[in-house]
Amino acid sequence: MKAARFHKTGGPEVLIYEDVPDPVPGPGQILLKVEAAGVNYVDIMRRRGDPLHEPTPLPFILGYEMAGTVVKLGAGVTSPAPGSRVFVNARSGAYAQYAIAPAESALEIPAGLDAIKIVALWLQGLTAALSLKYAGRLEKGETVLIEAAGGGVGTLAVQLAKLYGAGKVIAAASADEKLEVARRLGADVGINYRDSGWVRKTWEATGGKGVDVVLESVGGTIFEQALETLAPFGRQVVIGSASNRPSTIASGSLFNHNRAIVGFGIHQYYPKPGLIQSTLEELVGHVVAGRLVLQLDHVLPLSEAATAHRLVEERKSTGKVVLTPW
Repeated sequence: MKAARFHKTGGPEVLIYEDVPDPVPGPGQILLKVEAAGVNYVDIMRRRGDPLHEPTPLPFILGYEMAGTVVKLGAGVTSPAPGSRVFVNARSGAYAQYAIAPAESALEIPAGLDAIKIVALWLQGLTAALSLKYAGRLEKGETVLIEAAGGGVGTLAVQLAKLYGAGKVIAAASADEKLEVARRLGADVGINYRDSGWVRKTWEATGGKGVDVVLESVGGTIFEQALETLAPFGRQVVIGSASNRPSTIASGSLFNHNRAIVGFGIHQYYPKPGLIQSTLEELVGHVVAGRLVLQLDHVLPLSEAATAHRLVEERKSTGKVVLTPW
């Protein structure tokens, strides 16, 4: 089969489209013919060799999330049946024509839903939902600031914040066209954080009250500036660092205003299968009912995995980037 993998860490050019052996499902696993593999920022971090919570043995096939057709069951697995169309969390290996995944992670794709779009729900959908509900502890009527609001997580978080009762959603992004997408998806205000006065504009947008919850994904100086948008008792939830730049925390900004910084890493939520399952079912329900739009940006063949990485890494994508292996 064909796969996109890397033999050494580095830039997007290290991703090689090549022949590899077909995977074989072990106990508790299923084998999928992959229709769509989602591209996520954690894939870029792995490819670059950034520190992560789990090792990356080389050569390595990337890809946490995928959708496709079940073709074979491992020992002890009775469902989903071969021929079922499912979306799953593979944890790795999705950038391929065939991939294995834990059977327990598979959810059936509802009739009428596109595999290419539904793949966004596993990692980015869960990140948006869980970071707002559990790490951010969003309460009804509160104001939310969502950075990278035109990206894969951001476009979902804008909509979910509204569905979860946010009084005002402020979209922040690095380009006006991304802000326009966020507004179309329900953001009340759009602010370009390349503008030197963006923190002041945020305070003006809240009537001087500040923001209750920030979803922070850029890092560097944006992290530091976003902290200054928080109201007393506000929570800044760190879900990533797309700039790959260090940040400095002014401790006085925390204890003088009862502000909190909360880290969010989805991998530590995986051992809570009931929570993962119920949240995914909730997200699928929103999609089926038309309350949650899956914003699709680029759909590229697997052979162009390096191009897909450049789009995400250079923040040139709006919404989800997906690879198709066939």
